[in-house]
Amino acid sequence: MPDLDFFVEGAQPIPYSATPLLALNLRIRNRDTSKQIRSIALQCQVQIEAPRRQYSPQEQQGLLDLFGEPERWSQTLRNTLWTHASVNVAGFDTETVAALPVPCTFDFNIAATKYFHALEGGVVPLCLLFSGTIFYQDQGIQIAPIPWNKEARFKMPVDVWKQVIDRHYPNTAWLALRRDTFDRLHAYKMQLGVASWEEALDRLLRAPVEEALV
Repeated sequence: MPDLDFFVEGAQPIPYSATPLLALNLRIRNRDTSKQIRSIALQCQVQIEAPRRQYSPQEQQGLLDLFGEPERWSQTLRNTLWTHASVNVAGFDTETVAALPVPCTFDFNIAATKYFHALEGGVVPLCLLFSGTIFYQDQGIQIAPIPWNKEARFKMPVDVWKQVIDRHYPNTAWLALRRDTFDRLHAYKMQLGVASWEEALDRLLRAPVEEALV
């Protein structure tokens, strides 16, 4: 059975994609060159290893919604699932490089979005856990699973994620609201007679706290 090693060599936004995507550049090495790899149906779980970096006071404030007060982070700061990704890798003998497309979202109901948005810069420690199926040549076409212990680590620059989001949502953020909450906001906007959602929200945020809580 082939024995593969995985390494992440870089990351960059995928230009002209219909949805926000970045690519992680995977180098895949075949230790047993007597078995030619015909293709790989590769799957990957991408985790954020949040405890493996330091956070500024401003970043700590932005992460309160995820991990609570910094005094409790010894108990609450833990790895967070970012996303799942997959790619079909073409055949090779010794090693190859494949671009793993990673979907991104700006939905603030998603923990990973809250995490990335709170960071000012630096890197995000990632752990990639691999699975999938290897098709290889060994007296005919053979099939083998990728062992569950195959993984790779990578320190991804925060700016890569921010570039992806800025390409698709320049100077914009969006929230998913319950329909009843949206209906109330829509009624408020109609009552004010304003043209944009931004103006309605700005009026609401500038109202006295007692009025906004009614």
